[in-house]
Amino acid sequence: QVQLMESGGGLVQAGGSLRLSCAASGSFFNDNTMSWYRQGPGKRRELVASITTRSITNVLDSVKGRFTISRDNTKKMVYLQMNDLEPDDTAVYYCNTVSQSVAWGQGTQVTVSS
Repeated sequence: QVQLMESGGGLVQAGGSLRLSCAASGSFFNDNTMSWYRQGPGKRRELVASITTRSITNVLDSVKGRFTISRDNTKKMVYLQMNDLEPDDTAVYYCNTVSQSVAWGQGTQVTVSS
C-alpha cells in the first residue's frame, strides 16, 4: 500500500525549532525525489524543499539557511529540520514526491507564534 504519513508539527514561538518526519510506505520511495510542501492559511500549497535519491537538496529561498531536508532510504523516511521559525512559516506541512505522484497524507500542522 502506498502511503505517506507526516508527523512532528506543533506550536512554537518565533525563533524556535521543529523537526518534521515523513514515513513512506510502498516501493516508490527509493526511485523518487522527495519533497516537503506547505499550505498556509488562505494560501496555495507551495514547494518548500526537495531531496534527490542521491541526497542533492534544494530549498525555497525564504527558508534557506533555516530549513534542512534529509532522507533515510533504508527507513523510507524524509525529514525537515526547521530552525529559527517565523510566523510566516505557519502552515500545514506535507511530504510527497516532487511530481506529487502519491496520494497526499493528512499533513502536520506547524504554528509559529510571534
